[in-house]
Amino acid sequence: MKISVAIITKNEENNIERCISSIKNFDEVVVVDSGSSDNTVDICRRLNCKVINTEWLGFGPTKQLAVSNTKNDWVLSIDADEVLTKQLVEEISALSDSTEILAYKIKRRSFYLGKLIKFSGWQNDYPIRLFNKCYVNFDDKLVHEKVIVNESKVAMIENSILHYPYPDIHSHIAKINTYTNLGARELKEKGVRKNFLFAFISGFVKFLKTYFFKLGFLDGKVGLILAVNSSFYSFLKYCKLWLMNKK
Repeated sequence: MKISVAIITKNEENNIERCISSIKNFDEVVVVDSGSSDNTVDICRRLNCKVINTEWLGFGPTKQLAVSNTKNDWVLSIDADEVLTKQLVEEISALSDSTEILAYKIKRRSFYLGKLIKFSGWQNDYPIRLFNKCYVNFDDKLVHEKVIVNESKVAMIENSILHYPYPDIHSHIAKINTYTNLGARELKEKGVRKNFLFAFISGFVKFLKTYFFKLGFLDGKVGLILAVNSSFYSFLKYCKLWLMNKK
């Protein structure tokens, strides 16, 4: 079956060429860019991608825009900081079109500060990345978007995507700030109200879950840093929500 690749970008010049190079054997690559000020768009055009410029719509709507502009029914939706291994490309290329299966989950093996994270909750990361767009769509969430599909029509792919989300602390803190802005805004629009105490407790609980219950301590010092920043994310999101509602 012919497969299109859909990617959303903003200032991804450090990641995008590595990403696109890993999926060059697929039928087309569609990139939806939301105002990059670096060389992201130039790199994508040099690598023969179809580039669409748009204002930022939120993760779900922006990814759906990318999917809607692909020419094939089957779409591989990946992030700019993800890389497909040769084995994964070969496995996907060998799949056949079928209405029995409408989407595929692909395990992500994620790196944090250069270290492969084997625990901390990241070991259970199986997002839907490949799907038939005639039957499957993204939801309209601003952040932590999901693919909407009947789970009985979902299968698993054996090989993994390599994920490089946070090469350094600076990039993690920057994403925490962006994601918590979106998350707090989304909660406020739903009418959710939480006090400052809830923000503090949510951060503390997140640390316990990440570092102890999800075995983050087995990832060593990097696992501790990840657990602390994960708890900060939870605290900051609800703290921002509390401040928004106070205004």
